[in-house]
Amino acid sequence: YLLFGATIGKEYFQVKEVTICSKDIPAKFDGYRIIQLADIHVGSWNGNTAPMEKAVNLINSLKPDLIVFTGDLVNNLASELDEFIPVFSQLQAPHGVYSVLGNHDYSNYIKWKNPDEQKKELENLKYKQAQMGWELLNNRHVKLYQNGDSIALIGVENSGRPPFPNYAHLPEAMKGTEGMFQILLSHDPSHWRREVLPETDIHLTLSGHTHAMQTKILGLAPARFVYPEHEGLYQEGEQMLYVNIGLGHLLYPMRLGAWPEITVLTLCKE
Repeated sequence: YLLFGATIGKEYFQVKEVTICSKDIPAKFDGYRIIQLADIHVGSWNGNTAPMEKAVNLINSLKPDLIVFTGDLVNNLASELDEFIPVFSQLQAPHGVYSVLGNHDYSNYIKWKNPDEQKKELENLKYKQAQMGWELLNNRHVKLYQNGDSIALIGVENSGRPPFPNYAHLPEAMKGTEGMFQILLSHDPSHWRREVLPETDIHLTLSGHTHAMQTKILGLAPARFVYPEHEGLYQEGEQMLYVNIGLGHLLYPMRLGAWPEITVLTLCKE
């Protein structure tokens, strides 16, 4: 079982189909398909692009309307991404690919000579995402249009509990989306209880970060003791959170039970 987790398990990509129903979804977005990816951690795949090529082909075959990535593209350095730029450039959706930053994307886990070097590293990562055709939503939003209807896609920089960084400015990112069906990309699911639920009426939040700790035994992940919302769909009133457990791996090169995830979220007008 351990051997499977360390070999096939970390490439055992699972497509999870989730339906998101709300009366506030515009009629022309009924049936709209969003693919969510999270926690690719390309540094853990360096020297081996084949699994990510396989994942990209699988994603494109699912014919999404929109692709979103909810943070932790790299482990530490933007250079980890270089060999994957041609791979991730192949992702295709009519409404494009949008992303946000996760805690690892800020290169906080290595020692820098000065803050300017670290800042330059982040700018480099942003540049490389743009090269791939991904659009970063750093504390801002875009409006997506379909046959005269529209929804708001909002993205914040990482909002974590200590020791994780908190660079999110949610009120600023949301401004101008009032009255619309709102989807928020926010890497850390703890943001949902800290700010999204008590202070906004955002319909759907998409997060990652937990990896479900890359392990599930008898269907239970140890992540549940750290994050109340650690995997799958949660709902309070009219507000929902979906936590994707990630496509990549970190620290140890395996996944056991908590298989790498590609989520297909289908919007459904009630």
